[in-house]
Amino acid sequence: MSYVIGVDLGTSAVKTLLMDRNGKIAAEASRDYPLYHDRPSWSEQKPEDWVTATIAAMNEVASAAGIDASAIEGISFSGQMHGLVLLNSQGEVVRPAILWNDTRTTEQCREIEKVLGDTLLSVTRNPALEGFTLPKILWVRQYEKELFDQASIFLLPKDYVRYRLTGELHMDYSDAAGTLMLDVANKVWSKEVLAAFDLPESFCPPLVESHGLVGTLLPEVAAKTGLSANTKVFAGGADNACGAIGAGILSEGLTLSSIGTSGVILSYENDKSKDFGGKVHFFNHGKENSFYAMGVTLAAGYSLSWFKKTFAPNESFNEMLAGIENVKPGSNGLLFTPYLVGERTPHADPNIRASFIGVDGTHERIHFARAVMEGITFSLNESVDMFRQAGKTVDKVVSIGGGAQNPVWLQMQADIFNATVVSLENEQGPGLGAAMLAAYGCGWFESLEACADQFVKHADSYEPNPEAVAAYESLFRVYQQVYAQTKTLNDQLVPFRG
Repeated sequence: MSYVIGVDLGTSAVKTLLMDRNGKIAAEASRDYPLYHDRPSWSEQKPEDWVTATIAAMNEVASAAGIDASAIEGISFSGQMHGLVLLNSQGEVVRPAILWNDTRTTEQCREIEKVLGDTLLSVTRNPALEGFTLPKILWVRQYEKELFDQASIFLLPKDYVRYRLTGELHMDYSDAAGTLMLDVANKVWSKEVLAAFDLPESFCPPLVESHGLVGTLLPEVAAKTGLSANTKVFAGGADNACGAIGAGILSEGLTLSSIGTSGVILSYENDKSKDFGGKVHFFNHGKENSFYAMGVTLAAGYSLSWFKKTFAPNESFNEMLAGIENVKPGSNGLLFTPYLVGERTPHADPNIRASFIGVDGTHERIHFARAVMEGITFSLNESVDMFRQAGKTVDKVVSIGGGAQNPVWLQMQADIFNATVVSLENEQGPGLGAAMLAAYGCGWFESLEACADQFVKHADSYEPNPEAVAAYESLFRVYQQVYAQTKTLNDQLVPFRG
């Protein structure tokens, strides 16, 4: 039996999956690493920690009982997006990596908007947000000039790990799309953007397809992992692109709903000219010459976790949600907006905060719990609504994450999205997508779609209930009014927050 490894480099840990040709998991391992918040709004990691953890996790799956390490043919990667790794001319890290959830760069975002104007959306297809990479580059140049002057090239997190495994410098299109320096439609580094900020093209690594072969393992890495030095290494993709691959989102009409700490609605797109006006993200897919549109809810599963911690700290989620199916859509007139940490789509607003609307004396805890679930799903539906307004078809949604663990929530998604919602038999997220890219790159399948037929299996399916759909459509229009009505009040409360 032959195998591939999918490496998912997350924000808190790296996870490795060993998959066989039948799409079955032969072994899995993970390793944690620290996150540093040395100042308010800062979020950094040490790239060396990623490398150490990845090699250890790869060694664990390669040495699993009953596995012949020489039969592991290929490795590919999924990685946290946007993080900035600066290297000097000797390939050494200049400073700790600045991560996607670091928000120190508001000043640089406003500069990008001013300098690029309409070019920002027409070329990069995305607004200037603190999480993206270009604002981080400009921040380092402005506030750490001595360090910036040492830098000769930048990488994203997974690309640095892959560089340390192979000695080769590359970046795939799906991750490059999140830098604000890629001409997304034409799949090249934007000369216009680079020139506007006096950055040489040599500062950007060579671009490659996600399934592209970028090298083999260095001998010393092969020795540490227990793998052959001839093991093929493939570029991989951004975590959301790999998550989409791992959920089989590889054709028009298919949409991904992912409810983790944050929430994502991601829809496959063939048309590179599709214009969402910057209201949602538009990135290159891990599938060649394909794209996806994506909206983000910052506090999705986090909202339910907050509710549990605050109002049911000694209960399990199942205990807290017992009887939730008996509460009718609309939670007896109670509405929740999940803006606990601000919002991303469609309101790029770090200051807006959450609210319960319509509270009266008849409401019990179960109504509040259901309202939280509905509010999270309404927020995700903002993206679905914009996709449809732009002419996209959203008729089948694959649900993963916490929202796929509860049948009531799956039915709620079907009713609010007004689409068929399916869960997966074996949900492995971005790591599975990375393994699929390796399997495709190794030539096991003629296409990613053929690989998905073998690796991705649907489980339960939920159809929208017409009565609930009608109720939620009315409630959703009310939900959409809350942001504008509460923004002024929220802004006035900012000075009083700790």
